[in-house]
Amino acid sequence: MTTLSQTNEIEKLQTLLKFTFGLVPIAAGADKFLNLLTNWEHYLSPGLVDMLPFGPDVFMMIIGVVEIVAGIIVLTKTKLGAYIVSAWLLLIALSLLFTWHEVDVAVRDIVMAISAFVLAKLTVLKEGQQI
Repeated sequence: MTTLSQTNEIEKLQTLLKFTFGLVPIAAGADKFLNLLTNWEHYLSPGLVDMLPFGPDVFMMIIGVVEIVAGIIVLTKTKLGAYIVSAWLLLIALSLLFTWHEVDVAVRDIVMAISAFVLAKLTVLKEGQQI
């Protein structure tokens, strides 16, 4: 049985993760258009770039739109958005691992995917549903 104090702490943690996984994808998505944080095309495997029907810059802009939308969904429909962000991060990590490209980033993305999954589960708890 959880106390009121524990419930408040769970809600604070859920809110912190909600804003983290809402705002960070929006910022990263917007940066796909600006390349201020990094040159995002660097994270694409050469094999993928060769398969694209357009330039890697266009591909990264599409990715940016997806990330912005995912962040907005986290902020408005947290449980659904958290599952989407978790799956998205896991797919990015797997693509990096399968090409043995940016393995350190892949590991970081797996950790973030697990954290986004935890956000979804905390949101379920907050809504009073069974996990």
